[in-house]
Amino acid sequence: MTATVTPAQARNLPKLGGFSLGMLALEFRRLIRNKRTVIFTFVMPAAFFLIFGTSSEYKHEQLANGNVSGYIMVSMAVYGAMLATTSGGAMVSIERAAGWSRQLRLTPLKPAAYIAIKLVLAMAIGAVAVVVVNVVGMLAGAELTTGPWLACAVLSWVCALVFAAFGLFMGYLLPSENVMQILGPVLGILGFAGGLFVPVDQFGSVFAAIAKFTPVYGVGEIARYPLTHSEHLWQAILNVLAWTTVFAIGAIWRFRRDTARV
Repeated sequence: MTATVTPAQARNLPKLGGFSLGMLALEFRRLIRNKRTVIFTFVMPAAFFLIFGTSSEYKHEQLANGNVSGYIMVSMAVYGAMLATTSGGAMVSIERAAGWSRQLRLTPLKPAAYIAIKLVLAMAIGAVAVVVVNVVGMLAGAELTTGPWLACAVLSWVCALVFAAFGLFMGYLLPSENVMQILGPVLGILGFAGGLFVPVDQFGSVFAAIAKFTPVYGVGEIARYPLTHSEHLWQAILNVLAWTTVFAIGAIWRFRRDTARV
């Protein structure tokens, strides 16, 4: 016999499957209480900019819409957004290990709402990471004209969605409470390979060709486009779309396998 939902039961079901500002606020507080996450995602990219992007030579060397320090600042903002969005998505691994995900399945919270909350949370902390790096850059000598500066900051944040999907995928794939200790070096290697720390045109021909197929390359090229007017914009857009699709499909696949066990 098919079960029916009475009007009283329907009224008790959460709106939007449980997606709410209260749930987002709770998840955000849980995340920022992790001191390693705060240092790793908010402090380290800004520190890298201060170390590598503030020499007098870089401040005086001009590009089309700013200086080289501004170029490095945008790259570090992308790196910060990468770290933040990946860690926000990968938190599901810690929750699975602690049994929090299993507890949530006993509540009316819908799986789609849970995934949406994780994505919004990842993008929220990604925005904070971008703002931190840009404020430090503004105070430390980075120069961009106003329009390109705002455009670079927004693109650094929006394109980091690919790494929010990556974090979710890895969070469901890696059964580890120390998932970011695994992903941190991986993101560092991807950052180097994708041209965040060293421009791709300074690579040899083989490594430059390989770099264009990494997920970091597309994000970096798009984020810096208002400053550099790169000729490879469409290639970068296709790169971001392809990797976002791959990671999103992977996250959905692992999520379904994970929920099928319960």
